[in-house]
Amino acid sequence: MASVTDQDIDPATMRKQYRSEIVDEGSLAESPMDQFALWFQQAADSHLFEPNAMVVSTATPDGRPSSRTVLLKQFDGRGFVFFTNYASRKGRELAANPHVALLFPWHAIARQVIVTGTASRIGRDETAAYFRSRPHGSRLGAWASEQSSVIGSRAELDDRYAELEARYPDGEPVPVPPEWGGLRVVPEAVEFWQGHENRLHDRLRYVLEGDKWRVERLCP
Repeated sequence: MASVTDQDIDPATMRKQYRSEIVDEGSLAESPMDQFALWFQQAADSHLFEPNAMVVSTATPDGRPSSRTVLLKQFDGRGFVFFTNYASRKGRELAANPHVALLFPWHAIARQVIVTGTASRIGRDETAAYFRSRPHGSRLGAWASEQSSVIGSRAELDDRYAELEARYPDGEPVPVPPEWGGLRVVPEAVEFWQGHENRLHDRLRYVLEGDKWRVERLCP
């Protein structure tokens, strides 16, 4: 039986009134990636903790979903890029079913961005360029962790890292793990959500039709 604190916390009573400017369709950029760039800069300027953190949701071919928080590392007109071990759960699921959803939860400024699209691996040259830019310890960590696999103990993970640290001391080049690399999510729809009072939120969604984007407003 679940324990409770001396003073029960009831999630049904938790609510905030969002006070923000209305987002008008005419104020949006022509493409969702340009609009994302604007909102992303505003999120960063608001000093949010890790504004590039996003929830990545995948599913098996038979529809069993899974979600996890991942850091966005690149974005441009081609889509959103993150890096992972391709043998991880998300890597395996995306290999079998490339449909994916991304959620940027910028709660502190009452905003969210929700992306749906398909994921595919980026080129090895792009992966290698990013891998070389990572801190030395992060490069070793990519080798030490067989992401999503069962491990016997924390000590086993630390031992793997120590062996790699001895093999590749700081300053030594670290090769890119063969099963590690980038995935680019090409969007098919991007929703920009702005919270407002009385739960009358703005939900403006870009939908790709052919090679053009159409904006539609959704009820909150």
